[in-house]
Amino acid sequence: MFFMSSPSSCNRLLLSTYASPCGVLQLGAVAEHLCLCDWQQRRHAEAFVHRLSHRLRAEIEWGEADIHRQAARWLDLYFAGHIPSVSVPLRLVGTPFQLQVWHLLEHLPYGHTVNYGLLAERLSRPTAVRALAHAVGANPLSLFVPCHRVIGSDGSLVGYAGGLEAKSFLLHLEGAIC
Repeated sequence: MFFMSSPSSCNRLLLSTYASPCGVLQLGAVAEHLCLCDWQQRRHAEAFVHRLSHRLRAEIEWGEADIHRQAARWLDLYFAGHIPSVSVPLRLVGTPFQLQVWHLLEHLPYGHTVNYGLLAERLSRPTAVRALAHAVGANPLSLFVPCHRVIGSDGSLVGYAGGLEAKSFLLHLEGAIC
């Protein structure tokens, strides 16, 4: 069973794109909330979007709303090397465990990394590393919920929907790696 962090008041998942310096991002909004910021080159990207629309009980449409422009401003600041102070209302949709993981990711500081094992410990579930990694990989709000800051226990760059080149780019941009 999947839960939304807040109830859906609209039956449209409005999609647009954002061209970042390291790949095209697909932005999705329901009502006045951003619910998707994901890499277009993600493996099975179309299925990912359809699964989200199903969970939201929303029809997919292409277009742009104010929330897309707010998200684009946030992304422009981020890719210019600034820590965005602009607030973008988010709607996370997932299982209770996924929501726990994603809320933990939201608090990972800019310019810092953490490994999967340490995140599992922070959740008081030290043996749930694989489940945690799966939840990190299912994150629908890349960059806003910074899953790129999660690395392997040996410090290696592993598992990122945008690809390891994009993950490296983002971590270099933040000064987390040289």
